[in-house]
Amino acid sequence: MSVTLTPKIRVESLSYSYRRRGSEDVQALDELNLTVGKGEFVSVVGPSGCGKSTLLRVLAGLQRPTGGSAGVLREDGARPLMAPVFQEYSIFPWRTVEDNVRLGLDAAKVPRAESNARVREWISRVGLTGFEKAYPSHLSGGMKQRVALARAFVLEPEVLLMDEPFAALDAQLRKVLQEELLGICQERDYTVFFVTHNLDEAILLSDRIALMTARPGRVEEVYDVPFGHPRTPDLRKSPEFVALEEQIWDRLRGEVQGGRK
Repeated sequence: MSVTLTPKIRVESLSYSYRRRGSEDVQALDELNLTVGKGEFVSVVGPSGCGKSTLLRVLAGLQRPTGGSAGVLREDGARPLMAPVFQEYSIFPWRTVEDNVRLGLDAAKVPRAESNARVREWISRVGLTGFEKAYPSHLSGGMKQRVALARAFVLEPEVLLMDEPFAALDAQLRKVLQEELLGICQERDYTVFFVTHNLDEAILLSDRIALMTARPGRVEEVYDVPFGHPRTPDLRKSPEFVALEEQIWDRLRGEVQGGRK
């Protein structure tokens, strides 16, 4: 991905610390710098506890940084700026599938005719046709995550913030949803900031991969993913894919081992 893209997300000298009862403050992020271009899919990987999710929550405006800055450039006042998708399904148990998907559209006061059409489209796109009136208690974990994805996509945001959205799913369903996300992002002009522990997933989906250090988290290195679009899951079988995965893991292994000392 060309570095000449218009910056969409810019993180500069970002620091974040939090208080732990009875102990000193914990420095989660320190002097972290990262730029994501418009239309770029960037994944963030790193050892557990390095601050990946904290970084995403700062970008989402859910946590305030201790120092530095993190900003997302708004370009289209008619579109929502961001839509988050978390590992926890975060759907309301008292709302049906279609009402959960419609939630953001109602908040934005989208006319009902347009809202209905968009909800139907995205329920179909994520494979939940026939479950529109179902409640979350009647859905599997994978179906609940499809609802969460549809709720984000239906907003047509400028930026998708995704925090390990497939981590709780079994391996087979994870691959299915990876393929669906890959297809959707190849069709639509989204900027995606994606947190994952899975290098295979990061390489398949991303234009670039940012590797974070053990806590306090910083961006240690950014890897270009040298595969064009459209992509298919068969890419995993290529020698180039395997070589890049091994290259990143060699660096990540050191951070994982260092973080355990």
